[in-house]
Amino acid sequence: MNIVIAPDSFKGCLSAIEVAKALARGVQRVFPEAGIALIPMADGGEGTVDAVLAAAGGKKVSVRVTDPLGRSRQADYGLLDGGQTAILEMAAASGLPLLTDTERNPLTASTHGTGELIKDALAKGVKKILIGIGGSATNDGGAGMAEALGVRFLDAKGHSLRPGGADLERLARIDPSGLDPRLQDVEIEVACDVQNPLCGPQGASAVYGPQKGATPEMVERLDRALLNYGLQLSELAGQDIINLPGAGAAGGLGGGLVGFLSAKLRSGTEIILEAARASETIPQADLVLTGEGKTDFQTAYGKVPVGVARLAKAAGVPVVVLSGAVEGDPDMLKDYGITACFSVAEGPITLAEALEQAREQLERAAWRLLLIWKAVQGRA
Repeated sequence: MNIVIAPDSFKGCLSAIEVAKALARGVQRVFPEAGIALIPMADGGEGTVDAVLAAAGGKKVSVRVTDPLGRSRQADYGLLDGGQTAILEMAAASGLPLLTDTERNPLTASTHGTGELIKDALAKGVKKILIGIGGSATNDGGAGMAEALGVRFLDAKGHSLRPGGADLERLARIDPSGLDPRLQDVEIEVACDVQNPLCGPQGASAVYGPQKGATPEMVERLDRALLNYGLQLSELAGQDIINLPGAGAAGGLGGGLVGFLSAKLRSGTEIILEAARASETIPQADLVLTGEGKTDFQTAYGKVPVGVARLAKAAGVPVVVLSGAVEGDPDMLKDYGITACFSVAEGPITLAEALEQAREQLERAAWRLLLIWKAVQGRA
């Protein structure tokens, strides 16, 4: 009996690793000798590095970088494949959790620290960099990241711009001549699960700016600044960065990574499954368990359970989703290869109780499910 356990985190409750371990304990109560492969998943935000290292092995590296406001801090990233691949999350250097509520200001917050993470990985001699860009505190289009790697952003008088998204309104010229030449020999993939363009009503500033502290007036200013920046970056890159799906991710960092570093934007789920070599593990499984905090109609739009199920469906392996809550038609995800979805909640319960008892409920849910599975397989 071989079972793959590949859940997302339960946001605000348990990490993907903690969810996977809880489900594994439930499986072992029914099949103590089962072969269990844990593939904790993530969406590119906080926890991505830990999830990939847990699934694929490797080591963690610590480096001093600057946070969104230019303060020194320690950030971690991972090295895989004998040091040939780096896995980074921009949230470690430029993320919203690094700031207090009163410090949030996308006018001045910078992705410079993310560029420092990339630079350190280049110094380690990596040939591939995977970057998760969820959870950003910034709206600078990746200008800070590019500046840390040698790009200069100048105003009409030839002076360097100040950090943050607001000063991009004064951008007159981008000078890429100092861009780190080691980037030419490195493949870069970005975990990006949103399709927002750089500017406009669905762009970085309008959609994500408010959660980073932007007032309506600030949103308008940041959008104008990104438009000016995007026009010049598009000319430099030789492609339309402004309307590129995903360019608006992480305050425009998605567009900056494509425009300056020729990065490829990909599904975060696909990147992590690939890094964990899930295409080798899942076809050998009898059953795949996945899950997330809440499963509903939004799950079909590229969330972890559907990404996992897509790979399992191709191999003919059944998939069951165990989530904190399930809403909608029981068959709503059938076409994606998901056999069934179950909530782990046991009877009427408050949210506080559900969060407190999450580990135990996950374990018992897997236990109950595998008892049924055992009976159906004629092993009772």
